[in-house]
Amino acid sequence: MAEILTPTKALAVNPLKTSQPIGASLAFLGLADSMPLEHGARGCTSFNKLFFMRHFHDPIALQTTAMDHLVAVMGADASVVEALATICNKNRPAVIGLITTGLSEMQGADIQRTVAVFRSQFPMHNDVAIIPVATTDTLGCMESGFARAVEAIITTLVTPGPSVIRHPRRVNVLASAMLTPGDIEAVKTFTAAFGLTAVVLPDVADSLDGHLIEDGFSTLTYGGTPPSAVAEMGQSAATLVIGPSMSKAADLLRDRTGLPDYRFASLIGLDGGDAFCQALAEIAGCAVPAIIQRQRDQLQDAMVDCQFQIGGARVAIAADADLLCAMTGFFTDMGAEVVAAVAAGRAAHLADLPIPSVVVGDLEDLEFLAREERADMIVTNSHGAEIARRQGTALLRAGFPIYDSYGAHTVTRVGYAGTRELVFEAANLLAGHYREIRPYRSRYWQGTPREDEVTC
Repeated sequence: MAEILTPTKALAVNPLKTSQPIGASLAFLGLADSMPLEHGARGCTSFNKLFFMRHFHDPIALQTTAMDHLVAVMGADASVVEALATICNKNRPAVIGLITTGLSEMQGADIQRTVAVFRSQFPMHNDVAIIPVATTDTLGCMESGFARAVEAIITTLVTPGPSVIRHPRRVNVLASAMLTPGDIEAVKTFTAAFGLTAVVLPDVADSLDGHLIEDGFSTLTYGGTPPSAVAEMGQSAATLVIGPSMSKAADLLRDRTGLPDYRFASLIGLDGGDAFCQALAEIAGCAVPAIIQRQRDQLQDAMVDCQFQIGGARVAIAADADLLCAMTGFFTDMGAEVVAAVAAGRAAHLADLPIPSVVVGDLEDLEFLAREERADMIVTNSHGAEIARRQGTALLRAGFPIYDSYGAHTVTRVGYAGTRELVFEAANLLAGHYREIRPYRSRYWQGTPREDEVTC
């Protein structure tokens, strides 16, 4: 059991977390024909959009109600109604995610009531699903905002009632914010190997992993899970839940549909892959395919090859709770020592980590702990690059945002094949930053001349 520590300093010196609105917007970007609408200041949404574009290197569908000081004081309901009407008229989305920010939450915005006002004034747009979600900047982190949005999507779109399994070869997948588009593609491929089709909520792999369309550009998301598929989740055979942050969303889906679910803290490592395989084999009623067994054998071989490089390494990790737990479990299983763990926000499952303590803090806390504990490797997002440079340690980029490495959003680290790549990546980084032991020099040593100094 890990002790969860909260620093008492008055401010974040080098912020680790990204805000809840970014996480909620990311979840809506995983729905087809969707438009996230952030209810807040123009600059906040511009900043969030910049983060997305630098991380994914793709155009991002994101709008704002553009609150200013007058609207913040006098009330913003009219601005929200006008923004919803404009988006419906010009873009015709299937879904609008109405996301609050720190400014609108401070003002006391009642977005549920505002949506009701919009519905009464513009009944011609009743075919557009409007999903309100409260995500203040002052609480939580990207992961919690993402989870809140998924819960709101399930509450709004999933048809309640007893499950009627019309698609016995289809499964639902609730994917945590820690999964990259590459990870989600791997999950779908893994599932397909068992003869099953996955409906992923949200499917950022289908919408944020690169598109070249004939129109050149779309103001809405290019791909993602269709709202109709979300509505029919109760007709699938079961639900697979990846990441502890998805637990509440999984509870909501189970209550609305009655479907059984299988929950996984992570799919990184042998244990996570084995549990996932067992669940899929049980649902599909078949043995583990030969190609999956081959990938497991390859992972075991890679772990043997790299055990001497990773084993005993001192690792410092900073990330959102789900990713922090996944990476801590991976390095612990590989024989490394996690000497520092910093979470962006509090989460109950942090207490289950196999380390003495976890700090809920920022990157300044990570830098201090990594220096004090003489870490060999730092695992965090691109904001940790300067910390790694100052301390001369290896940096394994993980999380959000990653803006100084192309293709980071396509990196796959789940499943047997993805874990194998992570093993090689970590071993190579540690080998590249190997610190040689300085040779011992006797106090009586007077220097050995170079060969070009030796005279006959």
